Amino acid sequence: MVMLPVFIQAPWVRLDPFSATLFTGVLITAGLVMHRSRSQTASDMGSLLVGFSGSWLAGCIFWGWLRAHPVLHLPVEAFAVPVALGGLNGRWRLAATFYLASLVGTACTDLAMAATGVMQFWPAVVTASLDQAPLLLHQAGLHLLQPLPLATLIISSALVLMGGRWLSKNSSGFSSDAGSMAAAVLITTLWVDGFFLVSAWVQPGLSGLIE
Repeated sequence: MVMLPVFIQAPWVRLDPFSATLFTGVLITAGLVMHRSRSQTASDMGSLLVGFSGSWLAGCIFWGWLRAHPVLHLPVEAFAVPVALGGLNGRWRLAATFYLASLVGTACTDLAMAATGVMQFWPAVVTASLDQAPLLLHQAGLHLLQPLPLATLIISSALVLMGGRWLSKNSSGFSSDAGSMAAAVLITTLWVDGFFLVSAWVQPGLSGLIE
């Protein structure tokens, strides 16, 4: 579910953000139906789908209509925080934990982008013409190879990895299933960020940000 937006949502939102946004209803409906299942596995998957739908909706709204304004990224992604916090101690614990863990991963990514100075390339990349965008994205990747940005990137990645491992080892403190899942989300987010970084160097078109 962390990887899905990279391969499906990103190109879909570029082509038709309205239909991608409406698909949120399908995710929520499927999640609610599965959550009522007598099978614990199906029920848990339904809960995860509901949590994922929050991240999906926020992603569609931002990347569909607001993507040239990085300062709005986290506020849009965080729209369901009050609901998620309220669901942490109830039957929607997995949904709430998945959404909040994804949000923390997004926040870590955005903070790392700001700290390394690569955030400055964001508006130009997503608004550039098709022939200019790959070059700008490649330049952003090269910027990260400079000593200070690269050191910042390595430290940020290490902190996220340590946070994920800590959650995994201490998940029994509040809920083993939710804690382990949150750890997996954080660590997978790190892999997704790595994919974006490598694609920026090798083949910018694979990043999902441009055509």
